[in-house]
Amino acid sequence: MPERKFGVVVVGVGRAGSVRIRDLRNPHASSAFLNLIGFVSRRELRNIDEVQQISLENALSSPKVEVAYICSESSSHEDYIRQFLNAGKHVLVEYPMTLSWEAAQDLWKLAEQKGKVLHEEHVELLMEEFAFLKKEVVGKDLLKGSLLFTAGPLEEERFGFPAFSGISRLTWLVSLFGELSLISATLEERKEDQHMKMTVCLETENKRPLTWIEEKGPGLKRNRHLSFHFKSGSLENMPNVGVNKNIFLKDQNIFVQKLLGQFSEKELAAEKKRILHCLWLAEEIQKYCYSKK
Repeated sequence: MPERKFGVVVVGVGRAGSVRIRDLRNPHASSAFLNLIGFVSRRELRNIDEVQQISLENALSSPKVEVAYICSESSSHEDYIRQFLNAGKHVLVEYPMTLSWEAAQDLWKLAEQKGKVLHEEHVELLMEEFAFLKKEVVGKDLLKGSLLFTAGPLEEERFGFPAFSGISRLTWLVSLFGELSLISATLEERKEDQHMKMTVCLETENKRPLTWIEEKGPGLKRNRHLSFHFKSGSLENMPNVGVNKNIFLKDQNIFVQKLLGQFSEKELAAEKKRILHCLWLAEEIQKYCYSKK
């Protein structure tokens, strides 16, 4: 048994928050280091499966609460992270950490000043599809590539500009091909139909073109289409590589390792650099699209 347990509150009990509560309540290796104290929600729920609702004020002030899982809508992340770090708590936040690159830098500085872990979840890097892609592209010379993601409508006011709400796709591209430069971006919107299409032209450090498209609207199924052309051949779309099991739990395992100081400074710095690069790119895409309106 672990010598100590970190008291946890979950902020926001939508899809991600509900999965986090389930994982915290089940007997997993990383959950043994964590003690679920309660959840925070703007809705009056009282309890969920015997887990008590507590006020934000109590969560921030209670010495029993040492960790906050921020699972609310993206537009509220920055404010919650800042409040919990200032209260001396460690923070796990679902991506995107913020809807601004500058805000993310400020929050990381605050976490470092407070000596607390700030962890941005990236379950897309724990998926079977990404593991397959990573093996496929290693050592290959990219000529060009594209990644198209389709899904139903998403409210920008709650989840941010499409480059932020879709940052997991950008994270895939950066993790596979290194840091990227923005060449151009367009955003087509039909608000009356709840339809939008963002097309982004990116370039690798070797000047290879990558196109990223996010298209959302009623009737569009959640799907990923990819095409990568290498000197040695092509990869067109994803084969069925199996079911993604317990990806939020795998993310929690990583977070607990950070709490226990089991990540090297080099690993933490590389992850921070990648996250900030992706947020910077997302903001540059947003600026580019707005400048063209």
